[in-house]
Amino acid sequence: MIAESRLRRVGVVLAGGVGQRVGLNTPKQLLKIAGKTILEHTLDVFDGHPEIDEVVVLMAPGFVAEAEELVRKNGYTKVGRVLEGGASRTETTWRALSALGEQECDVLLHDAVRPLIEPRIISECVAALERYEAVEVAIPSSDTIVVAAPGPRGDIIRDIPDRSRLRRGQTPQCFRLSVIRAAYERALADPEFPSLPTTDDCGVVLRYLPDVPIYIVPGSEHNMKVTHPVDVFIADKLFQLAENTAPALDEEAYRAGLAGRTLVVFGGSYGIGADIVALARGYGASVHSFSRSQNGVRVEDVAAVEDALARVYAETGRIDYVVNTAGVLHMGKLGESGQHTIEETIGVNYLGPVNIARASVKYLMETRGHLLLYTSSSYTRGRADYSLYSSTKAAVVNLTQALADEWACQGVRVNCVNPERTATPMRLRAFGDEPAGTLLSPAAVARTSLDVLLSRLTGQVVDVRLSR
Repeated sequence: MIAESRLRRVGVVLAGGVGQRVGLNTPKQLLKIAGKTILEHTLDVFDGHPEIDEVVVLMAPGFVAEAEELVRKNGYTKVGRVLEGGASRTETTWRALSALGEQECDVLLHDAVRPLIEPRIISECVAALERYEAVEVAIPSSDTIVVAAPGPRGDIIRDIPDRSRLRRGQTPQCFRLSVIRAAYERALADPEFPSLPTTDDCGVVLRYLPDVPIYIVPGSEHNMKVTHPVDVFIADKLFQLAENTAPALDEEAYRAGLAGRTLVVFGGSYGIGADIVALARGYGASVHSFSRSQNGVRVEDVAAVEDALARVYAETGRIDYVVNTAGVLHMGKLGESGQHTIEETIGVNYLGPVNIARASVKYLMETRGHLLLYTSSSYTRGRADYSLYSSTKAAVVNLTQALADEWACQGVRVNCVNPERTATPMRLRAFGDEPAGTLLSPAAVARTSLDVLLSRLTGQVVDVRLSR
């Protein structure tokens, strides 16, 4: 319910581009990155933002049905309309403004191909619109900008502006609806408008409503626009390394999501796995735990994994969530490691997740369920003295993203939790006693794990950090 004291806030996702500079014949916003299309990543942020009331999507001509299917599949509750965009950014924006009706509202116009938009930026834009009628998101320029002019044998430098005053514009660009609509009405009535060098939304306001101040909200280097082929690679890596979080749930949400559901935990005899077992049972889930020490189930043994899942399914008739916390950490240089150590590390840390994924997917397809794996902060860079551990954890991250992509059509979600150093028996054996207060508790990681299981996330690496 929107409070009567404030205006409706509408996020308009402009997805009208085709992606020719990326080398595609289909819209670049439908390209998959980290297990989801770029458009889905962008809609995840806007649809899930508590300060956005409604979302409108402007899609490339001929691809409205594909966008509507993504909205349906993801269950976005705020996306009210998917409209066909125009032949240009200007025409697409005008179609959006015309569709919003006459009632005043705040409009946040965002490029769909900026999928790494942070919720913080949206919040600051919403707050700024309480004081200003036009808001731009921008970041300082780290590069020197030169003004070029034609010379006898090519471009020459005409001027070098003061870099301290320069900003790189991003989106969303945000306005009071009546203001941006009035600016576009004047622009579209101007025969010179199509030939102007700057026709973005803030540029339109600046030219045609010069008395309206445009406030600048600090953007982010991560809020990049996927335009060129290299941008696809960069965005994919940024998603992999981003500090993602799952929305924290309340007691009622835990009970609603777990009561009557079946959860299978591999590695559930101690540490994080044991806390997940206890928490989920407390919220009414039917929890089944398997481990080498508890009941002789080794995750590197595919037959044992398949048998464990088959027994659970025969007993309960469904499997909604599968979690794998099994892992081993052997310290030492690779050249000094014995063959048993190498085989066990690879078998438990990587072959185990592979076996569990292959064996569980048929059950998770029935329930549109969730597979949850675990990595370590060492996955981002190999570490001396535990090269096998860090490399297998990097492999799990790539496995997560690949499976999220493979299984998206079946509605199966796959995510990976990345806990900071945690006080588990495995860590104690490897590093000995460490100062109190420097480690996460397994219970805190388990709680976040349930948040992830009950979320709509897929293909994400979800960080759990120690509060300091």
